[in-house]
Amino acid sequence: MVTGYAVPRTPLGLSSIDPPPPWHYSSDVVGVEYWADPKAVADILPEGLAPDPGANGRATIMFLDWQFTGENDEYLDPARYQYREAFILVDALWEKQPVTFCPFIFVDNDAAFARGWIQGYPKRIGSIFQTRSYEAPSPAAAPVRAGGKFGASVSACGQRLADIRVTLQEKVEDPTTLFNRPTTMLRYFPTLVAGRHDKPAVNELTLSLTDNLALVNLWIGDGEIYMPDARGEDFRSLRPERVGRGFRYGLAYSVTDLKILKDFR
Repeated sequence: MVTGYAVPRTPLGLSSIDPPPPWHYSSDVVGVEYWADPKAVADILPEGLAPDPGANGRATIMFLDWQFTGENDEYLDPARYQYREAFILVDALWEKQPVTFCPFIFVDNDAAFARGWIQGYPKRIGSIFQTRSYEAPSPAAAPVRAGGKFGASVSACGQRLADIRVTLQEKVEDPTTLFNRPTTMLRYFPTLVAGRHDKPAVNELTLSLTDNLALVNLWIGDGEIYMPDARGEDFRSLRPERVGRGFRYGLAYSVTDLKILKDFR
């Protein structure tokens, strides 16, 4: 008999790409809020979500340097469970409730890739880097204080998709002034059987549920975004028309559940 939460399932279950929930995450985050073309934001929303007129195309590009663990000290195996990620969130409405939706996300680790697809994040493999901060003082340490500078980039298939730069100015005591919307995703798995290609096996609008959410040491400041053209990519359809605040903070949470907002099958 084979076992394991995820594929590949084997007699011992050791090869499963991910352990079962609960999943625990810790990260350093850098990003920039911005405003894209409201029509481009509206066009990329899935069924069930509506544009938020008050947001006027607001979006956020975020880069995260993650460490993950399950219940068996998986963080001691960083080759499997340490990774970097970049994604865009756009503001939207679910039945008049303000939410965000994730249309693009890139990751450099297969275990994180699989967890994302299980939740509904449309993850692809990419190359992601961001400036790190260290405790020992140095010109290379990127201090988290006024004047501290951070950069990040994401590439896929050999093409640069985005660069950001953030210069910190002030600490924000209340993170909800910047982050106050839950995130929605689309769990979509196509069917390969001939004649049923337009009938996905899974087609669900989901809501991310987080336990023990912590946003700490949030700093904001100036932000810059560069999104070049990339052949074969829609990423730049959400390029900025106006750039807002840059930010950096520490993030932690756990995942044990997922809410299905709508099953479209």
